[in-house]
Amino acid sequence: MPSKQPELGSLAIQAPSLTPQTVHVTPSTCHDLSVFKDLMKEYRKLDDSITMRFNRTTAQFRDRDRLGLGGKGSVQDQACAHLWKELVENWKRRTDIIEYCVGVVDRSMDEERKSLETQQSDPAEKRRIQGLLYADEVKRNMVHNELTVEQIVRHRTLDAFRSRCKYFEPPRSDVEARKWWDAAQSSR
Repeated sequence: MPSKQPELGSLAIQAPSLTPQTVHVTPSTCHDLSVFKDLMKEYRKLDDSITMRFNRTTAQFRDRDRLGLGGKGSVQDQACAHLWKELVENWKRRTDIIEYCVGVVDRSMDEERKSLETQQSDPAEKRRIQGLLYADEVKRNMVHNELTVEQIVRHRTLDAFRSRCKYFEPPRSDVEARKWWDAAQSSR
């Protein structure tokens, strides 16, 4: 992933806010596991509340339809398409952040390994670097585990989505949505 720092905020966590906030993910965000875990928890709120979100989205499209502002297809089809788009956007943002943090922690470990290789004379400095390397190895494992957690969360969300949108498939013209759809289907 490029070194560009992903932006986060109310749009990213799909939670309405009266005061939207943009948070910049920095290397320090990746190195502070509690901040990183809290960030992932916020991002997963959409997935965690998929049934409620679906009910709310369906009600919004039903209201639009009653007012004569309905779009193409049934209310159910419109709600499914809208919610799928939100899920894909959210999954993409989470993946970008996780991949960014994986890269940050991996680069940090590479730098410490190089420093350890060049450090030959001072045993205290060598132990300090080994301690940092061990701590970064723990961080690396935790951040890499988020990729597995992502697969589990997506699978669970997809099952809930498919239970309500049995006949939904994203249009072939939406390349990004199809990519995520195909990936989700292949991981089942």
